[in-house]
Amino acid sequence: MHKAELLDIYRRMTLIRAFEEKAGEKYKEGKIGGFLHLYIGQEAVAVGFISALRDDDYVIGAYREHGQIIARGTEPKYVMAELFGKSTGISGGKGGSMHMFDVSRKFMGGHGIVGGGMPLAVGMAFAIKYRDGDQVVMCFFGDGAVNEGSFHESLNLASLWRLPVIFVCENNLYGMGTAVDRASAVPEIFKRAQCYAMDVESVDGMDVLAVREAADRAVRIARRNREPRFIEAITYRFRGHSITDPDSYRTKEEIEEWEKRDPIPRLRKYLIENELAADEELDKINEETAAEIEDAVRFAEESPEPPDEALYWDVYA
Repeated sequence: MHKAELLDIYRRMTLIRAFEEKAGEKYKEGKIGGFLHLYIGQEAVAVGFISALRDDDYVIGAYREHGQIIARGTEPKYVMAELFGKSTGISGGKGGSMHMFDVSRKFMGGHGIVGGGMPLAVGMAFAIKYRDGDQVVMCFFGDGAVNEGSFHESLNLASLWRLPVIFVCENNLYGMGTAVDRASAVPEIFKRAQCYAMDVESVDGMDVLAVREAADRAVRIARRNREPRFIEAITYRFRGHSITDPDSYRTKEEIEEWEKRDPIPRLRKYLIENELAADEELDKINEETAAEIEDAVRFAEESPEPPDEALYWDVYA
């Protein structure tokens, strides 16, 4: 990749990190209600994979999707306003943390039901094939989804019908408070996808360059051959499952060990050591992203609440 693209990847990761840290602050201040699942630590997965897509490709997230929708290009101010429940939010203030959509960028949710986005991804990929298109669908889900029936049904149909969908399992080692090796008889999740006759691989989800390389390969093959791919990204969330999670099931030492692999300083070190950027240039990016998030908070705070009649909008009867 060229310097400009690498710097853009660095900027997007720092933007997501700044957004999530600020969202956590505002939740504690009572500005954000409901559920809030932070993406801190997993930024390399969203940015690495989504940066490999075309604008007309489709993306589906799960419920930890703030990072993914920002990586897709949605302005943080509309995401923050959604968390605040304001009418200017990307889902009109009705979706909150787990149900964000940006159809203009082909970001098709945000789904609170574990594994719920996977059948939708298969349907979208079927529509692409039916219309003889060459787009791909990228579907994100967590390790907790692999024991759901929708996981197996979706992989089976995608392979059987040769659909251009890329399944990305963000394995952050815990489904809520349960370690993956306590929930799955086969904890190497990529092995479970092999029985559906599709190519699979596992990638270091804390290394954005490794993620991007795997993404480029998967997108190229899925688009050219019109067939599914499965990638397990081994990553780690630095915070609890949700903002209210006491996180008592992990040791402090475990978290500190994973924080040493933080994807943002890791990319920063690569850029400096390879003389692709100087400290001053990267510091400026950090300052710009921090300022953008402050602007996002102001926008959310100053935005109006949805009107009462919004209760009856977008309702099917």
